[in-house]
Amino acid sequence: MNALRSFSARADIETILAQLGAERLDVPVLQPADPFLDTAGEELRRRIFLSESETGETLCLRPEFTIPVCLHHLEAAGSGHSRYGYVGTVFRQRRAGGNEFLQGGIEDIGDADSASADARSLADALAFLKALGVTAQTVTTLGDQAVFNAVVTGLGLPQGWAVRLSHAFGDRETLEAALDALSVPPPPPEVPADILEPCEARDRAALVNALTMRLRVAGLENSGGRDADEIADRLIARFDAAEIAPDEKALATLRAFLAIHAPLNEAAGVLTAFAAETGIDLSGAIAAFSAREAAMDAAGVDTATVSYDAAFGRALDYYTALVYEITTPDGLVLIGGGRYDRLLTMLGAQSDVPGVGFSVWLDRIAALAGGAA
Repeated sequence: MNALRSFSARADIETILAQLGAERLDVPVLQPADPFLDTAGEELRRRIFLSESETGETLCLRPEFTIPVCLHHLEAAGSGHSRYGYVGTVFRQRRAGGNEFLQGGIEDIGDADSASADARSLADALAFLKALGVTAQTVTTLGDQAVFNAVVTGLGLPQGWAVRLSHAFGDRETLEAALDALSVPPPPPEVPADILEPCEARDRAALVNALTMRLRVAGLENSGGRDADEIADRLIARFDAAEIAPDEKALATLRAFLAIHAPLNEAAGVLTAFAAETGIDLSGAIAAFSAREAAMDAAGVDTATVSYDAAFGRALDYYTALVYEITTPDGLVLIGGGRYDRLLTMLGAQSDVPGVGFSVWLDRIAALAGGAA
């Protein structure tokens, strides 16, 4: 907790959370692993620390706060609107830095006015940095999964490719690899003889059953990797992809979209021009984009200094629309956030519950401030 104490000289984090109207929530360090394995995606799945209870339940050290905060909301508040603040240690493997590090943040769950909630989220993130005494130059980048999905849908790509591209959004290397793969149809996957027949027939239920048995026999059914449903979907998508002729015009259009960069206060106009030039109907996505930008203006965000990057996403599967990061000029992430409207349904909500939030890498901010923020 040394990093947390280092902030108290200038700003008490719990006080910041209260000033921003967030209810302080404590989240247990030991968590059931399945919600993370089922909803967060490959990027987080391969980095978490797994364990097992005496009863055989798969557990993990808390790798992030969003999912457990959402689970708390479902238990405590149901479908109401609540704002939760948190601060504590998270545990996951990182390419740089320690595997235990301090995060704070705010999750805003249940507000049906998504434009207003998104604007408040980014405004709160910027206010959080200011309250921590960060005076160094930062860069704010915004992307939108919903706009990307609307472009992919408008191009009329086959369903398998649309799903693959949607999952790849947020990881530039993976997305580029997917686009390259679209250019040249891959060979069909090699499948063991005992499950080949259901694959050829596209019988998903039979394929899932065969794969489940395979994983069970190999002792991999609850190992934290991909489950039978995911493997089946990927295999079927690969068979579909092998039969699809490349559409060079669609690929060129998608690459042109991904090359769009603009100040946020000009981005809606750029997207409108792109839609007019390509004939893709983006009216709904652009209307939501414009409403959010106007709400950010009203919330005091200087949208001229926020960059919209059409290719920017965040590598967690539960994001659905807005995604953003605040970084140092050399790309070190200080704050990351976004909207996750499908996450609570994936976690068991009986009806749609909207949500948006952000996390603050407090250890990085402490280092940026010389350990005396």
